[in-house]
Amino acid sequence: MRRTIFQRKWIIALVLIIFMGMAWSGCSTTVKDRQQGQPVTGATSETKAEGEWVGRYYLDDVRVPNELNYNASKSFVYETQKFKAGILRFSKWRLDVPSLIDYFIYNMEKDNWKLVNTFRGKESLLNFSKPNKTCSIRIGEKWTGTTTVEIQVGPLGENKM
Repeated sequence: MRRTIFQRKWIIALVLIIFMGMAWSGCSTTVKDRQQGQPVTGATSETKAEGEWVGRYYLDDVRVPNELNYNASKSFVYETQKFKAGILRFSKWRLDVPSLIDYFIYNMEKDNWKLVNTFRGKESLLNFSKPNKTCSIRIGEKWTGTTTVEIQVGPLGENKM
């Protein structure tokens, strides 16, 4: 009887060790996969200050926090020698939307974008402009708890009316 109790404890300990090893290795592959999943836009990263979100630049001058996962299959980038434009889509499960909105407003203004207007509600829309281009950032939450971000950057057209 003592022998079977000892064997059960040994099996439980072995299963726990295997489970912990799989969980630890699973976390390291997630970070590696996220780094490889960057768009063709030549994203550059920035160092992290304490309490701040780290960000990467997309389409030359739009900073996006690293916490967001880039979805290449649903994104589109148009690039010429002088200009980059496109639609970039990101998502993340369980992300604080008001903090994300504050992040974009702060960093876009820091990068010389002018805030044109904001619409906040179930889905939020932030519009920015520069002398030669515009940027719209749409932030929404799905019922599953996933936060989605769509960034649209394009040239600023002239009205000929």
